[in-house]
Amino acid sequence: TRSFSAAELVRAAPGPLQPYLRLMRLHQPAGTWLLYLPCTWSIGLAANPGCLPDWHMLSLFGVGAVLMRGAGCTINDMWDRDFDRKVARTASRPLAAGDISTFQSFVFLGGQLSLALCVLLCLNYYSIVLGAASLSLVVTYPLMKRITYWPQLVLGLTFNWGALLGWSAIRGSCEWSVCLPLYLSGVMWTLVYDTIYAHQDKKDDIMIGVKSTALQFKEHTKQWLSGFSLAMLLSLCVAGMNCNQTFPYYSAVAAVGAHLAHQIYTLDIDKPEDCWKKFASNRTVGILLFTGIVLGNL
Repeated sequence: TRSFSAAELVRAAPGPLQPYLRLMRLHQPAGTWLLYLPCTWSIGLAANPGCLPDWHMLSLFGVGAVLMRGAGCTINDMWDRDFDRKVARTASRPLAAGDISTFQSFVFLGGQLSLALCVLLCLNYYSIVLGAASLSLVVTYPLMKRITYWPQLVLGLTFNWGALLGWSAIRGSCEWSVCLPLYLSGVMWTLVYDTIYAHQDKKDDIMIGVKSTALQFKEHTKQWLSGFSLAMLLSLCVAGMNCNQTFPYYSAVAAVGAHLAHQIYTLDIDKPEDCWKKFASNRTVGILLFTGIVLGNL
């Protein structure tokens, strides 16, 4: 591992700060990457032919992704603190462990959302309205695992909002023929990686009565994941065709397909550590596609 990792940064932070940094999962950057990458795809596709993506927007969305993922994790832990205490993997989370009070986490959430709003206000008017519209998803997503076996789908709708927002931030509105297939591909991708993620917790989930696609699909998981991957790749091809993408883009889509096929083929849904490894490897999927978009544009 790199000596300069996110977990090291959190450990090096002042003691009183650490629970807050853990609450926003700064020590586990995989989720932040998965939130950020669909934004980069959208910003990359929206760039003019022959141009590099807008670096200012990429960095702005990077800050936004850290803040919004942190806010999402904070909301999640506030809803789930009683569940988290009963699961070995989550019992040490700051709210479940009692390192932070509910009131403190509420104030902290307000701070994160205020900063995220500042980032949003740097965008055009259309994007401000579009970005604000995602907040209802952010707040309700953590409740979904109590209601439906498909919380991963709602996470997909929430996590890939950047696929719409990135384009509108550059162009001033959404080109739906590109943005919708791109958004759909992201939703399908989330169903893949978050179902894999959910398999880590399935024994605990059954005990505490929480639902997930992992429990829904059971031993048919790989067939479902293959279907979602196929839908993702098709959507990416449609998005590419609708904004005249070139050969490097489709090569990257093919590479993404190969990565997903390998990931699904070698997945052991009954080994939590393998599930985590496969889940975290999805960052490579997103970076592959972003690279293909940039090269395809050039």
